[in-house]
Parts: sequence; structure tokens; C-alpha cells
Amino acid sequence: MPLPPSTRVYLACGATDMRKGFDGLAVMVQQVLEHSPHCGALFAFHGKRGDLIKLLWFDGQGMCLFSKRMDRGKFVWPMTKTGKVSLTSAQLSMLLEGIDWRRPERTTAPLLTG
Repeated sequence: MPLPPSTRVYLACGATDMRKGFDGLAVMVQQVLEHSPHCGALFAFHGKRGDLIKLLWFDGQGMCLFSKRMDRGKFVWPMTKTGKVSLTSAQLSMLLEGIDWRRPERTTAPLLTG
């Protein structure tokens, strides 16, 4: 999914009814995430079982709706009092791969000297 690097990413915390399509998710963006669905940000939602994610994004010409279902495992999803979380594009990439984006481990390589 080719997103501009400056694209903001918001997760709707808690479970979403995955029967919702463009219009139902756009209403959730307005009411729960308190943004305009046409602002250019990407909005992510997941179902109760945690193995399905839907992404809603306005690309400048129209609304795009992407979905991904995990064959094994679940998406790592936070629970917050505010009902929303902001991610970086790198965290979104990890989320979509099923990696726990909240605690990625960095490795440090020894410095090579010549």
C-alpha cells in the first residue's frame, strides 16, 4: 500500500463490527476518532477476534478500504481510555506483519573499525 511518508495513522481501540464498510467506518472516524475521514490520514479498525483489520484512507480522489486477515495469530491492538492511538508508518508496517509494535527490540551491531 503506497502511503506518503507523512501520512498520519490512527487506530480505533476496542473491537469494531467488521460488517461495516466505507460509510459505517467513516462515521466511526468522525465520532470515535474525532477526525474527518477525508483528511488524508489512515484509520485502522479490528474485529473482536483480532485476526481481521480494516484500513480506511482517502487518497485525494476517493475513499480506499483495505482489509487483511491473519492466517495464524492476531494483530497486536491496544486498549486505551481515549479510544484512539496514533502510530508512525513504521509501527503500522509492524502491526500489519503481526509484530508487537509497542515493544520492538532494537539490535546494536558492533562498530567496525578499519
